[in-house]
Amino acid sequence: MKEDKQRKYDIAYLKMAIEWGKLSHCERKQVGAIIVKDRMIISDGYNGTPTGFENPCEDEEGYTKWYVLHAEANAILKVASSTQSCRGATLYISLSPCKECSKLIHQAGITRVVYSQEYKDNSGIDFLKKADVSIEYISEAELFS
Repeated sequence: MKEDKQRKYDIAYLKMAIEWGKLSHCERKQVGAIIVKDRMIISDGYNGTPTGFENPCEDEEGYTKWYVLHAEANAILKVASSTQSCRGATLYISLSPCKECSKLIHQAGITRVVYSQEYKDNSGIDFLKKADVSIEYISEAELFS
């Protein structure tokens, strides 16, 4: 019974993360993240350029600019500049984290990650499992059934 209720919350928050990703100006991949603690959204983020920079994420050749921030990094940084803490929180993200962001997730104290799409490189997920972060995959088919 409790798992069913948690699954419903996971699906709802993950759908919100996907919607949030649609705010991204990136053309190649739009990624959204929501950080939830004690059933309260404490942060959100999407991939994009730093504050004060031009919005497009790709250069003239279509490559992602090196300084684009990932969705989870933006969400974690937003918490860092607030009075909240990520310790014990769940990160809902539309795309599984890369290895660089997985270090930030672990270091921020996030204990659970829920995602719906696989990133091309699984080393971020492998690192988080090694760091005892709970990982939950929910397929897009289940999300939108």
